[in-house]
Amino acid sequence: MLMRTDPFRELDRLTQQFLATTGTWTRPTPMPLDAYRTGDEYVICFDLPGVDPQAIDIDVERNMLTVKAERRPRPEADGARMELSERPLGVFSRQVMLSDTLDPDGITADYDAGVLTLRIPVAEKAKPRKVAISHSGDRKQIRA
Repeated sequence: MLMRTDPFRELDRLTQQFLATTGTWTRPTPMPLDAYRTGDEYVICFDLPGVDPQAIDIDVERNMLTVKAERRPRPEADGARMELSERPLGVFSRQVMLSDTLDPDGITADYDAGVLTLRIPVAEKAKPRKVAISHSGDRKQIRA
């Protein structure tokens, strides 16, 4: 059996349960994320440990990226009974507004070791480019 040494942990767990921190479809829990730019793409990493990849849903509508996931309880095997449960269950959701400088059609997703990684390419129109300067050999003077 597992024993806890923190007497306030159980109080914290009960408080979280009382305040309904477990996500529901009508009130999902936000998931932590990191976002950064590398080269010509933005990378967003969502922490989703213990979530089945089939339970992850990614949508983009009008530059709004929505990631939803659900962590379900594990079925008790061979009459086993849960002794300690601290990992949150339920629905997790996060929305990120994508700027017009990103290409939502080119998004790729990868799920590895409990981390969902989305790669969003920068749109061609937003990439830096050189502007050629043209000039004509004829100069005209303007007289007032």
